[in-house]
Amino acid sequence: MRISVVIPALGEEATIQAAITSARATLEPCEVIVADGGSADRTRALAVAAGAVVVDAPGTRADAMNAGALGATGEALLFLHADTTLPERAGDAVRTTLARADGGAFGVRFDQRPRLARLAAAAYVPFHRGVYGDQAIFVTRAAFDRVGGYRPLPIMEDFDFVQRVRRAGRFVVVPDTVTTSARRQRAHGEVRTFLTVAAIKLLYRLGVSPARLAPLYRRLS
Repeated sequence: MRISVVIPALGEEATIQAAITSARATLEPCEVIVADGGSADRTRALAVAAGAVVVDAPGTRADAMNAGALGATGEALLFLHADTTLPERAGDAVRTTLARADGGAFGVRFDQRPRLARLAAAAYVPFHRGVYGDQAIFVTRAAFDRVGGYRPLPIMEDFDFVQRVRRAGRFVVVPDTVTTSARRQRAHGEVRTFLTVAAIKLLYRLGVSPARLAPLYRRLS
């Protein structure tokens, strides 16, 4: 099974090559498509140098992922954040999962995570379950087309996408973990970041529109 990796990016020159290298090292045979939202730094040049194809993808992250998927040729699609790297045996995990399911995702760990934040996250898990974009969501091409890809939401597009895949078929969270950057925690503080993200997820579940929630998330960008 050939895997197409779609990486939405905007101003990611510090992380983009590590994400691409991780995908190419763990998922072969694969193609890597960087859906660039209009980076003003070296993101595009560094992506090409690392072996990715770059497509123009202005708009939301949902728009970028759909744009990347549009030209993808693989039987499977994996959506990887630009600040995230895959585990060593990611290819085996993806192919084994998609042989029996329509989609899946990895667990997630941060490159730096103080003890306070780990305890807070553990306490929160029983009250809110879901799958999000930093978990490297992957689906068969058929499942992606069947649900119509990502809806054009300004936030929570990943949660919404997984919910629709689950309603249409089977979705599995594998035990392997991706590693994602804790840069937001470092920039804005562990407690503030955790509480803001937790509030956004809870309010979305309570019916608050993504358009109203997006400004809260942009404060952490």
